[in-house]
Amino acid sequence: MSATGTRSVALLPIVIVWAALALLLGALGVFSAHPERPPLELLLAVGVPPLLFGLAYRSSAAFRAKVLRLDLGLLTALQGWRVIGGMFLVLLFLGVLPGVFAWPAGVGDVLVGVYAPFVAVRVMRRAPGWERHVTLLSVLGLIDFVGAIGGGVLSGQSPAGLLRGPVTADIMTELPLSFIPTFGVPFWTILHIISLLRARRPVATVAGAVASRRGAGPGWRRPPYRRA
Repeated sequence: MSATGTRSVALLPIVIVWAALALLLGALGVFSAHPERPPLELLLAVGVPPLLFGLAYRSSAAFRAKVLRLDLGLLTALQGWRVIGGMFLVLLFLGVLPGVFAWPAGVGDVLVGVYAPFVAVRVMRRAPGWERHVTLLSVLGLIDFVGAIGGGVLSGQSPAGLLRGPVTADIMTELPLSFIPTFGVPFWTILHIISLLRARRPVATVAGAVASRRGAGPGWRRPPYRRA
């Protein structure tokens, strides 16, 4: 297994435990909507994981090194799963979700999910301008999440539901759909953040590059690409 693959596997248990925790809390009704108070638990589930990631990235050189060596092609391809957001539009037409939430969330997810495989191919082939495509995909994906979370909160039955109508977005606070905002959204947000970092940083640190050059001997040549 490659070094990049080994690092990805090393982070996998964290993701599995995180997903299991989101499912457990959802089954216990922790994220259920309440008319008398804002959806604080749901918002914490969305915002805390990216915040913890940012703190770990800034405070730990070892963690930062692992992050900057993750397979960017794989991270980009994983965004293709966002096409499942098209189900929000189906639920809208079935009268289960309000348009305030379903339109921005559904359309945004489908656009990102369709765009992601094309960007992943460009990344893996190191096609000219791949960094710009990674950046654009990540920015679009983050904007999509802002619109979706905002639309969901504004169309819910909590005191923050200023745009709620006869149909609310409260179904998103119950399993199985609660798994999307409590795990899927922060997980994909972190992937976007990593992709933005990777698009702007070289593959290896200066120390790593020097070590590689020494290990390769006098015949070493600079690799054709310095980013990945």
